[in-house]
Amino acid sequence: MEITCYRNTELQRAPRHLPAVVYNTAHLLLEHSKEGVVFVPIRSMQCLAVIDREEIIFLNSENKSWVEIAWQNFRPQQRSTLTEPVPYEAVFYNQDAKETMKRLLGEFPPALKALAAKNAPSIAARIIKLERSKTAS
Repeated sequence: MEITCYRNTELQRAPRHLPAVVYNTAHLLLEHSKEGVVFVPIRSMQCLAVIDREEIIFLNSENKSWVEIAWQNFRPQQRSTLTEPVPYEAVFYNQDAKETMKRLLGEFPPALKALAAKNAPSIAARIIKLERSKTAS
């Protein structure tokens, strides 16, 4: 799938922190992606998140090709454990983006989790019974 996206002039840039579980899940999905991009539908907001190596962008259904918000400049190296939040910058491209951002913080993580669960590899497992040798001294 290919999408062409456009951006208006940046209106505001704000430092933020992304919960570790969200960052880690997004990058795990990205690592398993054959195309180097992940599309996350956020049905409750009629929005689409697009994750690539540089950023996460959010497109809404009213202006499908126009980026409303971008999360950029992730700095995972600034955390000392994998469970700490990851600093990033939120970039707003329209007047409604701040309100959208409030909703995204609650709606994006469950959508990401649902996609990860759907894409989780299912591998058949079996238990092998190991027996001790009776001749060992």
